[in-house]
Amino acid sequence: MRAPAQPLTLFTAPLTAEQAEKLRTILLRGEFDFEPKPYTLYYAKKAKLNIAVYEKGPKIVVQGKGTEEFVEFTLEPEVLGAARLGYEETLNPEIYEPHFGIDESGKGDFFGPLIIAGAYVNPDIVRELQAAGVRDSKKISSDARLRLLARAIKKIRGILIETVVIAPPRYNELFEKIGNLNRLLAWGHARVIENLAKRQPDCPRALSDQFAHPKLIERALMKSGQSLRLEQRTKAESDPAVAAASIIARERFIDWMDLTGQRLGVKLPRGASAPVKAVARDLVAAHSPSILRETAKTHFKTVAEVIDLSE
Repeated sequence: MRAPAQPLTLFTAPLTAEQAEKLRTILLRGEFDFEPKPYTLYYAKKAKLNIAVYEKGPKIVVQGKGTEEFVEFTLEPEVLGAARLGYEETLNPEIYEPHFGIDESGKGDFFGPLIIAGAYVNPDIVRELQAAGVRDSKKISSDARLRLLARAIKKIRGILIETVVIAPPRYNELFEKIGNLNRLLAWGHARVIENLAKRQPDCPRALSDQFAHPKLIERALMKSGQSLRLEQRTKAESDPAVAAASIIARERFIDWMDLTGQRLGVKLPRGASAPVKAVARDLVAAHSPSILRETAKTHFKTVAEVIDLSE
């Protein structure tokens, strides 16, 4: 039985310049509050509904409580002139076709592993993901919410999930050998694709977010994955399979961070900011500089900063 459909809380669509101006007039008439935001023609909000019209495109992003009603009763009839809501399979048929989606987590974090995850989807699985409210993990601010979504993803019948976890000791060893983060990412993406292809050999396509030249992954693929059509594009997380992979990867990342932090008696912060450096200095002081090879990515310039400050 399918989970009950969740209310739509995110909608995007391209606009013409004329449509963008028409919408601005409608929002002013509707007593929306306007605020300046980078890269937007304008940004407006009312209660828990947020509307951003970006310069590039232009493109509208509607987000928050009331999205579905705004799109159905205002945006479509008064601005777009055509119904898009509920017609995703007609407008974006490729997201419903069987394919693998691949994404990673941890590449920008000083502490923690690099996780690459992949998910196989077909039309029924995509509908289940949409009903569960699956979206790009970077747009999910709560760890509790992310874990709930990860649990829902794993329960979907027919979905296949693969992960490659490169913990810091192995990550540092591989980076020193390969010497390039994009090549390391390509190796991890290729391994996930290979593992999925062995389990679902008739899948025709794999999609991942573009982080480098597509040839890097193609060269890293072995026999099982070489028959696939490999696609890379920016903003690939809008695809449900890639979004599911991003959630699974992020869950594995935060689990590692929590467990390792508990073992060391500290909370390992994410990113590479000042609080990260402070914790790194404390760890070096309590153990030795070698603790960073066990817990962090040592090619980050943070290492030199932390060791210099701790001496």
